[in-house]
Amino acid sequence: MAEQTPLQILAAAQDALRAGQFDTAYAGACQVLGEDRENADALYIAAVACRYLENYVEAAGLLSQLSAVVPEYGRAWQERGHLARAQGQVEKAIAAYQRACRYNPALEASWRAQVDLFASTGRPAQAAAARAQAERVAALPGELLAVSNHLFEGRLLRAEEICRHYLRQHPRDIEGMRLLAEIGSRLGVLDDAEFLLESAATFAPDNMQVRLDYMQVLRKRQKFARALEEAEALHARAPDSPLFASHLAIEAMQTGDYQRAFSLFDQVLSALPDDPATLTSRGHALKTMGRREDAVASYRAAIDARPDHGDAWYALANLKTWRFDEADRRAMAEQLERPDLAFMDRVHLTFALAKACEDEGDHEAAFRHYDLGNALKRRQTRYDADRMSAELASQAEHCTSALFAAHEGHGHPAPDPVFIVGLPRAGSTLLEQILASHPMIDGTLELPDVLALAHRLRGRRAGVSRYPQVLHDLSAEQLEAMGKGYIESTRIHRQGAPFFIDKMPNNFRHIGLIHLILPNAKIIDARRAPMDCCFSGFKQLFAEGQEFTYGLEEIGRYYSDYVKLMDHWDRVLPGKILRVQHEDVIDNLEGQVRRMLAYLGLPFDPACLAFHKTDRAVRTASSEQVRRPISRDGVDAWKPYEAWLQPLRDALAAA
Repeated sequence: MAEQTPLQILAAAQDALRAGQFDTAYAGACQVLGEDRENADALYIAAVACRYLENYVEAAGLLSQLSAVVPEYGRAWQERGHLARAQGQVEKAIAAYQRACRYNPALEASWRAQVDLFASTGRPAQAAAARAQAERVAALPGELLAVSNHLFEGRLLRAEEICRHYLRQHPRDIEGMRLLAEIGSRLGVLDDAEFLLESAATFAPDNMQVRLDYMQVLRKRQKFARALEEAEALHARAPDSPLFASHLAIEAMQTGDYQRAFSLFDQVLSALPDDPATLTSRGHALKTMGRREDAVASYRAAIDARPDHGDAWYALANLKTWRFDEADRRAMAEQLERPDLAFMDRVHLTFALAKACEDEGDHEAAFRHYDLGNALKRRQTRYDADRMSAELASQAEHCTSALFAAHEGHGHPAPDPVFIVGLPRAGSTLLEQILASHPMIDGTLELPDVLALAHRLRGRRAGVSRYPQVLHDLSAEQLEAMGKGYIESTRIHRQGAPFFIDKMPNNFRHIGLIHLILPNAKIIDARRAPMDCCFSGFKQLFAEGQEFTYGLEEIGRYYSDYVKLMDHWDRVLPGKILRVQHEDVIDNLEGQVRRMLAYLGLPFDPACLAFHKTDRAVRTASSEQVRRPISRDGVDAWKPYEAWLQPLRDALAAA
């Protein structure tokens, strides 16, 4: 008889659990755990079986292991609630059920349990709110309930498959459209998500969740004017709502209206004085405007309100110029000891504590925390280094000299864009701040427009991307329309100067596309010494994207692939790209400023040398650094960590 696979053993254990054969279920789960101690399904089945067997201590231990493997698994927190409830720990059960619903709002059992517990402890308002949520979930069609569970448990492709099938039969189902949009948003297919939510909002204009989702997708697509319109409409419906005021504050900030944002943040805080999320968002706005001390005070208030609020701790670390004291280090370490700490709070606190240890000169402890923080993020992402290497190699294979010769004179002739490309933490924000100090150049953001265009060109043919080979099939009219579309869609970010900067670093992957649609655009490659650049990226926790930074081998390999692709662009587009080495800017600022301005065809302006005095919003991690005179502080910053960086050195060997 053939030996059973782990999947077959777990399926049998699950059947045993349903049949009330808890000893059998536990034994099967333990058999799988003997081979794979981090198997989430086995940990869950074993924990449930232990609860029914009233082995509460072991059940709690198994659930702690499960949360370490999948920190935001709603069913694990639901099981924590069941376990606490079985032991008569009412408040602990309520907290666990609430967290379960935060991670998976489709867990009807967790909502029903809250109804009972709130009612039995004299909290009718909370019981009524939980009952409404339970009834909403119960009313969902079975297919959409399955979609929700797959979605919130990370099985996005299965969720998409079921949801698309359901919508083919019910094309105007609002919740189905909203869920498919959420799946698209998580997969990065933002144009599809926007279309679905725009349609859903048309069919159901009073559905507040649809409108909130729509606004957030518009923000992700950096369609800030449209997102602001949506936020204005919601706020007008309920001017006293802290939720709508908070969203409007964020959209006002995105469109540069910081005074209004601050006024709205104050409105929210008057209703919710200690709301940590609002205090942190206000801190981000203050930091962006260069009001460092006020930002620190706002972050500190958020931490005082909720000591485990990792976002605020990391915001302090991300000022770069901030130094934690011993009391801060103890406070962060204490929070990290908590087994119930939320996943992103743990990630934020781990990176922040690494920075605190670094400030103290304890580089061994600092590296240990940086390594752990990156390991946590790596577990969460779906980054595939082999796939990325193949994607970059495909650019070199298909974007040939012959392609560019065939399209000579095509595209949109606008000379306005200046693309600054490269790796994050390579000095691109410094170059942008220098150039944006020139009266003829606007600084903008890391604009997503080229990445979105590349995504649309990918299409799908039997599951295989058609980009970049599809570039050979585009007509002159199509290329010109794409270039014109880019100029129009980015106009909202400009302040009226003849030239503007698009600082999306990942655009280096799409220089061929950029040249075809905007042949007169300028491209600057911001290059930094490999060890400094890669280790600085490894130390940085990015708000989103840049998944290749969460491992030494991964980021070293990405840097090597980047150098290879940039060498290819130099061969097939000779003279098109200006390479600016970060260390050269530090050593000879005026010489490099004159060199960049000459490349752009602009006269020298001394304001570029006083870039740190330029008054403009800066939204990247380097915002505090570029408001100070240039220094060599970041040069060779990797050397104190040399003993732990061999995987990075090995990965960089090819570069």
